[in-house]
Amino acid sequence: MDSLIFPPFEYRINQIHGKKAVFDILRRKYIILTPEEWVRQHLIHYLINHMKYPKSLISVEDGMKVNKMTKRSDAIVFDREGGLFLVVECKSTKIKLTQKSMDQLSIYNQHYRAEYLALTNGLQVYICKMDYQNKTSSLVDYFPEFPNKN
Repeated sequence: MDSLIFPPFEYRINQIHGKKAVFDILRRKYIILTPEEWVRQHLIHYLINHMKYPKSLISVEDGMKVNKMTKRSDAIVFDREGGLFLVVECKSTKIKLTQKSMDQLSIYNQHYRAEYLALTNGLQVYICKMDYQNKTSSLVDYFPEFPNKN
């Protein structure tokens, strides 16, 4: 697998029906190790271990309806009040990040209305801060700190 911008982490690999699978600490099971999953697992461990996001507030492969079609977001992070803090779209390292990818994430966010959006292929990451009041967004060059509002 490719070397990514996210720090390495200790992972467990197993076989499922002759295919490599990685243990997902959120879903608590082995998941077939696709190139996209490799990126998602690095991102999850980065958010939990380095950014100190609470594991219990991260969800993966969350289902939603978009134009009557079921779609799945790669990762979403809730704040402590249950609001959407961050929505992430992960791509394989072989996929170039384009406006089309950002449009896909934006369509998902019409459902979520998260404070931040992130798009990554593990080699690059684009993070967008949303401003719904002014109907604008801006690119930022950091993953936001988890809001510790109580």
